[in-house]
Amino acid sequence: MTSALDGAFSSSGHGPHSRLGVVLLHGFTGSPRSMRGWAESLADAGFAVRLPLLPGHGTTWQDLGTSRWQSWYGAAEQAFAELARERSQVFVAGLSMGGALALRLAAHRPVAGVLLVNPGLTIADPRAPFSGLIKYVLKSVPAIGNDINMPGIDEGAYDRTPVAAAHQLGRLFKTVVADLPRVTAPTLVFRSAVDHTVPESSMRVLRRRIGTDRLEVVPLADSYHVATMDHDAELIYRRSAEFIQTIAAASATHTGATRAGA
Repeated sequence: MTSALDGAFSSSGHGPHSRLGVVLLHGFTGSPRSMRGWAESLADAGFAVRLPLLPGHGTTWQDLGTSRWQSWYGAAEQAFAELARERSQVFVAGLSMGGALALRLAAHRPVAGVLLVNPGLTIADPRAPFSGLIKYVLKSVPAIGNDINMPGIDEGAYDRTPVAAAHQLGRLFKTVVADLPRVTAPTLVFRSAVDHTVPESSMRVLRRRIGTDRLEVVPLADSYHVATMDHDAELIYRRSAEFIQTIAAASATHTGATRAGA
C-alpha cells in the first residue's frame, strides 16, 4: 500500500511566488518520498508545486516491470500541463531518472528553468545493452535504491529492480540524450562527489550536448545519489528557491523592457 510520503504531493502556492510553478519528478524504482522534503520547501517558499507518483512506482516492482517509459513521461507532462494552465512560468526539477524526464519536458515544452539532482542519462551496468533480451530469462536484479550517506534514511525504493523496466529506462535515456540540444532553458545541476548509482558519464553527456548557455553545476561534498534526503539537502532546497526567483525576476524585467520599447 502506498504511504502518504510515497504518494503524490501538490501545493497551490501563496504570496507573490504563487504565479510560479514547479514540477518535481522522482527517480527510477523510487517514489515521491525521495522528493518530499524538496517539494515541501518550495511550497513553503510560496511556489505552486506538483510532485506526481510516476506509473509503476509506489506499489510493487512487478508493477514497474509492466510499465513503459512513455507512461512515466506522460505523468510528468500531465503535471506540467496542469501548472502551465494556471501559472505564468513553470520550472521542472528531477532526481536521477526524474532528471531525464525533466530534460525531456524542457526539450518539448516551454519550461522556465531546469533543476536536476544527479540526473541519469547513461547506465554503468555492462548488462544494460542486453536488457531487452535478458528480461525474458531474468525478471529482476538486486535493488539500486537507498544510496544515501546519512545513516538511517530510507527513500522507500523497491527491493528489486525489474529488468524489463531497466530496458525501458535505457530507451528513455537514449531519447533524452538525442533531445538535449533542444534544451535551452537555464539549468541548475546538483552533482554528488560520490554517486554509486549514476555514473559520471551522465554528466559528461549533459555538458557536451545540452543546448543552454546557462548551465551551472553545484557540487555536493557530503551526499550520495539520493542527495535530496542526504546531508546536502538544505543546500539543494536553498539554491533551488534562489535559482527560481532569479530566473523569474530576470524574465519579468525582460518582459517589462520589451513592452516599454514596443
